[in-house]
Amino acid sequence: MHIHILGICGTFMGGIAVLAKQAGHEVTGCDVNVYPPMSTQLKAQGIYLIEGFAAEQINLKPDLFVVGNVVSRGNPLMEAILDNDLDYTSGPQWLSEHILKHCRTLAIAGTHGKTTTTSLAAWILDHAGYAPGFLIGGVAHNLNVSARLPQYFSNTQEKPWFVIEADEYDTAFFDKRSKFIHYHPEIAILNNLEFDHADIFKDLEAIKTQFCHLLRTVPAKGSIIYNDGDSNILDVIAQGTWSHLIPFAKEGPYTISTHDGQITIVHQLSGTKKIVPWSLLGVHNEANARAVVTALSVIGLTIDEISMGLERFKGIARRMEVKGTVNHITVYDDFAHHPTAIATTISGLREKVKEQRILAVIEPRSNTMRQGVWAESLPLSLAEADYIFVYSANLGWDIESALNPLKTKLITSDKLDHLVDQICVQAKPGDHILVMSNGGFGGIHQRILSALQS
Repeated sequence: MHIHILGICGTFMGGIAVLAKQAGHEVTGCDVNVYPPMSTQLKAQGIYLIEGFAAEQINLKPDLFVVGNVVSRGNPLMEAILDNDLDYTSGPQWLSEHILKHCRTLAIAGTHGKTTTTSLAAWILDHAGYAPGFLIGGVAHNLNVSARLPQYFSNTQEKPWFVIEADEYDTAFFDKRSKFIHYHPEIAILNNLEFDHADIFKDLEAIKTQFCHLLRTVPAKGSIIYNDGDSNILDVIAQGTWSHLIPFAKEGPYTISTHDGQITIVHQLSGTKKIVPWSLLGVHNEANARAVVTALSVIGLTIDEISMGLERFKGIARRMEVKGTVNHITVYDDFAHHPTAIATTISGLREKVKEQRILAVIEPRSNTMRQGVWAESLPLSLAEADYIFVYSANLGWDIESALNPLKTKLITSDKLDHLVDQICVQAKPGDHILVMSNGGFGGIHQRILSALQS
C-alpha cells in the first residue's frame, strides 16, 4: 500500500511514517517548516518528502492519505482530497487499525514527562529482551529513532508489547477527540495533569473529560498506573474505572529516590533494594522512573532487569541535552514550555550546578503560551535562574509587564540576533545557559556557541 502523510514532520506523524515504512508500505509525505531531528530521521528511512501542501500531490495516487492534526480546512491538498472523494484517515486511527490491534499496548499519558517516561519504558523492555515496538515524541539516545515496530510483529502467536506516548492533543480536524482515545491500552500510566493546549481545550475540566474517556478503554484485566499525589489525576480516577488501580506516588509498591548521580529503588513489600547510577536530573524524573518501575513490574520484569535498564539509560534529545561548551560555558537544550516544566527543569539543573549561574533562555512558542494563559505563573517558574532571556516576537501579550517581578535579571528582545548578543554579554566562565523551547528556536543554540567562540 502507498500512503501519503500530510504533516509528516511532526514528531507523531513522523513516527507513523517510520512504522508504515517498516511494515512494508510505500511512504511519502509533505509538510512545511521542516527541521531536524525528524527531517533527518525520515530521510534516513528513505521516505520521500515534499515541501508544502500543493493540491497536485493527489497525482501521486496513493492508496490512502493519512492526515495530521496540523492540517485544517482550506489546506489546498486537503481540499483536493475532499473534492475528489479520495480515501483518508487520521494518524491515530491508522495506527490503531494497522499496528496496535496486533500488540499489547502500554500508553503513557500526562501533561509532563510523557516523552521521558515512554522512552525509559521502551528502553528497559528492549534491554530486557522484549524487543517492543514504540512511538515516542522524541528520540531517546539508547533507541536512536522515535518509532519502531516490535521485532516479532508478524511472526509470533503471542502479541508483542508496544509502548506509546499517549498525547491528549486532538486527533484531526475531522476528529476532535484526543489521540489517546484510539490506543486501547492494556496498561495506562497517568503521570500528572494540568491545563495545557488552550487552543484545543477551553478549561481543565475539558481535559479531564478526555482522560476519563481514556480510562474507559482500558480492559478489566488491564492496569491503570496513576499518580496518587496529583489531585487532578485523583479527580479523573474518581469518575469511574473498571481496571486494576495501582498508585505510584504516595502509596505505590516502590519508593524511589535520587542523589549524587544514583537512583535507589526499594520494593515496599519484600524490602528488596537496588542502587544504580542515574544520569537524569530532578524530582520529576524520580516520578517518571517510579511510574515506569511500577508498570514494568506488572508486565513481569524483575527488579534486576529494571535496574540494569535504568542504569544504562542515556536520556533523550532535547531533554537537558548538552549542545556544547565554550570557554567553560555550557549550553543546554530542553523542550520545557509549560511553567511547571520550566520550573522543574531549572530546579533539576540547580541541583547539579549548585551555586554556579544559570542563564535561562525561553521562547514562548506554544499556542497556550502565545495566548498569555500562563502569564501569572511564569515569573515564579523562572525564579531560580540568575538571568532570564526571553524571545518576545509573535506574542499577543505584554511579557515584560508579566515578568516585572524579575525585572532586575530580565532581558527581552524580539530580534534573535540581539538576544544572542545580550546572552553573550552576560555569560562568563562557569555559567550554564539553559535554552527552553518546543520548537527549533531559530538554531539559537549553535548561534550562542558560535558567538561565544568568537
